[in-house]
Amino acid sequence: MTEAQHAANGAAAPRLFCFGLGFSALALARRVMADGWAVAGTTRSDDKMAALAAEGIEVFPFDRERPREIPAAALAGATHLLSSIAPDEQGDPVIDCYGAALAGAEALQWVGYLSTTGVYGTRDGGWVDEDSDLHPSAARSRRRVQAEEAWLSAWRENRLLVHIFRLAGIYGPGRSMLDTVRAGKAKRIDRPGQVFSRIHVDDIASVLQASIARPNPGRVYNVCDDGPASPAEVTAYACSLLGVEPPPLVPLEEAGLSPMGLSFWSDNKRVSNRRLHEELGVDLRYPTYKAGLDALLADGH
Repeated sequence: MTEAQHAANGAAAPRLFCFGLGFSALALARRVMADGWAVAGTTRSDDKMAALAAEGIEVFPFDRERPREIPAAALAGATHLLSSIAPDEQGDPVIDCYGAALAGAEALQWVGYLSTTGVYGTRDGGWVDEDSDLHPSAARSRRRVQAEEAWLSAWRENRLLVHIFRLAGIYGPGRSMLDTVRAGKAKRIDRPGQVFSRIHVDDIASVLQASIARPNPGRVYNVCDDGPASPAEVTAYACSLLGVEPPPLVPLEEAGLSPMGLSFWSDNKRVSNRRLHEELGVDLRYPTYKAGLDALLADGH
């Protein structure tokens, strides 16, 4: 809904506050700003603050390790709130530092928390949906499960209108396999049966907007495209688009991945996105990685 529509309905002018103005949150922020919304949020980067302010975003520093107070008015006036900040070993920084303030923010009509499909762990290539048990493999994914529970507890106990979004691997302009191939860093790992799910950043924004239009507090949504695929397949396709020879297949143990990179390969599953289609009415703009990469290349990315 645009600002003019809110005014016509006698509602408060919409204002989005984003804890963590990263790749995904900014995709939503720029969408709603185009509709006349006010946007504010946080970043850990002092260098990024000026660039975001130049876009018309009111920016505040926030980092648990460098606590700096966000003015109460900045949160009190928010009608919608999105958190994309990852939990740390102490818990969820936003809930820990501002949970009480958010519980008392009467203007809030919608709250979104960006989690990860890593909370499901591995299923040896099998399917998971939002009702599947959570068996996270990595420590960071176990922290995500705890953070989800902290946000959902805020819904159950304080009626904070929380929605959980479990994101698959994110790609988009400047962050796709096309960029990896161009940088000469692409690898094709030979691991038969391994599949990952992924999602274009613009489709994340579409899902969030659809949820804002159809709020259902306490609900969880998987945010991924329609076609899980092997990483080697995606790499080969990106190479074909760029007209370069794909790198040779190599075993996982010989790929030279970092510990973080290796940890992603411990999970092997297909993630169902039926709920976002059926409940939110979302038609993905990029339902497969091929559609996404084709569009990125056509747009010069």
